[in-house]
Amino acid sequence: QVQLVESGGGPVQAGGSLRLSCAISGDTYTSLAWFRQAPGKGREGVASFYTGSGNSYYADSVKGRFTISRDNAKTWVYLQMNGLKPEDTATYYCAAGYARDWTRPDDYMYWGRGTQVTVSS
Repeated sequence: QVQLVESGGGPVQAGGSLRLSCAISGDTYTSLAWFRQAPGKGREGVASFYTGSGNSYYADSVKGRFTISRDNAKTWVYLQMNGLKPEDTATYYCAAGYARDWTRPDDYMYWGRGTQVTVSS
């Protein structure tokens, strides 16, 4: 069993930065990811990290602006978000599982409750 709790969201102006944090309890997963969901839209994969390979993957819309990372104790996963844009406004979710396709929400077994990010222009 894995439990995930997100924090760090809030309002920010366009061009600003936020760091989202996700506290992880449990270790039965091979992939960690951040997803986001804007009102009226589906859940979108933002970034993922595979524990075995150490590889990270990003949505094209956030490449070069967002960075996913995990602490050495393996109890936190972070999403550093720079150069924020109004279109980044969404609820951001942390997820863990055994994803074959990191962009598919159904590939993740465990989810946090989300943290809201609102970017104003």
